[in-house]
Amino acid sequence: MLDDKILEYLKKHEQGYVSGEELSCELGVSRAAVWKHIENLRQEGYDIEAFPHLGYRMISIPDRLTEIELKWKLETDIIARKIYSYKETSSTNDAAYHLAVSGEKEGSVVIAESQTAGRGRMGRIWVSPKSKGAYFSVILRPEILPKEVSSITLFSALSVAKTIREMVNLAAFIKWPNDVLINNKKICGILTEMNAETDKINFVIIGIGININTKEELLPKGATSIMEAQGAGVSRVELVKGIFKNLDKYYKLYNSGRIGDIIKEYKEFSNFLGTRVQVAYHGANLEGYAIDVDKDGALILRMDSGLNERVLAGDVTMLR
Repeated sequence: MLDDKILEYLKKHEQGYVSGEELSCELGVSRAAVWKHIENLRQEGYDIEAFPHLGYRMISIPDRLTEIELKWKLETDIIARKIYSYKETSSTNDAAYHLAVSGEKEGSVVIAESQTAGRGRMGRIWVSPKSKGAYFSVILRPEILPKEVSSITLFSALSVAKTIREMVNLAAFIKWPNDVLINNKKICGILTEMNAETDKINFVIIGIGININTKEELLPKGATSIMEAQGAGVSRVELVKGIFKNLDKYYKLYNSGRIGDIIKEYKEFSNFLGTRVQVAYHGANLEGYAIDVDKDGALILRMDSGLNERVLAGDVTMLR
């Protein structure tokens, strides 16, 4: 798109002005066409200064989750090399699933400013206020068995929690298997879905929803956002790029067989180990002390009988 080419050129010359003639020659269009596209970009929220005899200069960039903004100086090898960005979609997981069925490459991302039918685990609704959070899905094609997919959910949660700690300096913790919490309130949910056969996975979709600059009145009960937790908003673009970078790092570790290293770090970010919990799964409730997470991502419960129970999935409530 010509808009994207203009943005890229202005960003590369952010220290000075770029003349209309220079842009016209570089892009192979008329100066009138350049002006028209500059106006389009201004309508999208870009502050572009135009000065007689000097040209155009980028003053500020809107915090929009578009491909060009998210890929600008992005340092990843696999994740987000291709990004499909939408102002609105029903569900990024559904959109990513359709792309994956059609053969979309591993690492491709679908991201939207809002979702009309966002969903989380256990059939829950994920509230997706427009331009406040980040709602995206990543396509992976790991060479693993279907029973091994749980560990992908773990490093996804770790990627989000670590990015929040690194970039925002808030104490983000993980509640097994994949909820990220701040001040014991949910800030991020992850929904992992897969297309598989008996002995192999065709692809995995990691759906991630994060409350970033969402006001309290727009959040469901028991949830929080980065803005509410620290009292100020943050750049959604930079936070999402940080998550992409950590996802890329941990996925490469995962593919190299270093799942033990990932699990060790995951446990350091966990706030449930050593506590008494209740795990709800398929209508049954198990109670015990959460003592470990194994290499497959299963939660190990020490039951009151003294025996250990291995739980592969469920909804955890920490008991007091």
